[in-house]
Amino acid sequence: MSTLIRIKLSFMMFLEFFIWGAWFVTLGTFLSQNLQASELEKASVFSTQSLGAIIAPFIIGLIADRYFNAERILGVLHLVGAFLMYQMYNAPNVGLFYPYVLVYMILYMPTLALVNSISFRQISNPEKQFSSIRVFGTIGWIVAGLSISYVFKWDAGEGLLKYTFLMAGVASLILGLFSFSLPKTPPVKRSISEKSGISELLGLDAVKLLANKNFLMFFVSSVLICIPLAFYYQYANQFLNETGLENPTGKMTIGQFSEAFFLLLLPVFFSRFGFKNTIMLGMLAWALRYLLFAYGNAGELSYMLILGIALHGICYDFFFVSGQIYTDAKAGERYKSSAQGLITLATYGIGQLIGFWVAGFVSEYYQANPTNDPFWRNVWLVPAGIAAVVLFLFGLFFKERQAKPAL
Repeated sequence: MSTLIRIKLSFMMFLEFFIWGAWFVTLGTFLSQNLQASELEKASVFSTQSLGAIIAPFIIGLIADRYFNAERILGVLHLVGAFLMYQMYNAPNVGLFYPYVLVYMILYMPTLALVNSISFRQISNPEKQFSSIRVFGTIGWIVAGLSISYVFKWDAGEGLLKYTFLMAGVASLILGLFSFSLPKTPPVKRSISEKSGISELLGLDAVKLLANKNFLMFFVSSVLICIPLAFYYQYANQFLNETGLENPTGKMTIGQFSEAFFLLLLPVFFSRFGFKNTIMLGMLAWALRYLLFAYGNAGELSYMLILGIALHGICYDFFFVSGQIYTDAKAGERYKSSAQGLITLATYGIGQLIGFWVAGFVSEYYQANPTNDPFWRNVWLVPAGIAAVVLFLFGLFFKERQAKPAL
């Protein structure tokens, strides 16, 4: 791979995740402050991410992989995305905002697979080369968060978060145009026997793996743990804003630094403790994170909020990345792609879709039925409890004692 191609792929990854981080992190706060959205309206908006994740395999598998160069469809999707971002910036209420964000998410979620596809087609050793390119995506997300808090200071002003959509729209326009300069990535020619159907695209070919009781337990746990995950996406930024933590969006980038750090430690935990203990540690981190949010504050206990954000690395890497490795090992050569599709559908699709609505109903309930405890404490104790229950059930029913995986 030439230096120029490496630079192009790295810049592509930077913009891809800069765009997502530029508006999605602060979306809950924006909906509350700018559009005065109800809790269930917020749930509906956030659910568009899950709907996009469910529909994405159809766009990639049935259209992009068969008829168009990946870099061209990436460019078109981001150019349309720039227009939709501008419409979201101008939307005066949730009713007009929702259709734009729904179409945007349906178009954006497939681009996550497209940037990976373009990268993998250009590198000769993915195990060694891909991470050095993908890390620029994490850097892009971090730069977006730091820009919002420390450069433009949109966190500090009432109503200023609408400009995040302009920033994301400009970045989307740049990536859309830049995509046409990326290395040509035409569809891979398939023989008749290699044609994939809808069942394979959605991972349904791997459903037979659920006959294994341990994999079934892992699958169910993956769906359930995404319920507390949805609480974080939907309310963390709004909570930190309303609690009074300064520059909350910038401080939330600590989670991305943590993610990169613990990703490096994951092989050590795998080799010493095995899959079950590693994934249980990830579940425990979810429960601890929400307890820290429930009892922390922006004053003398602000360290609890920062620690809760920093736990993101353990929460994500030790559960989701570990789960992807476990799934790959259990699936075998024939069902590797289908199995990963099944887990993605279960987590980002079904699990988070349920989670966003649960979060909306919980918040709506405590607004209508306040208790002696603070509102946010009541809200965060719910996902903490769910994560603890999932941890208990997984520890009880997952009986596999496989050899520690070699990484």
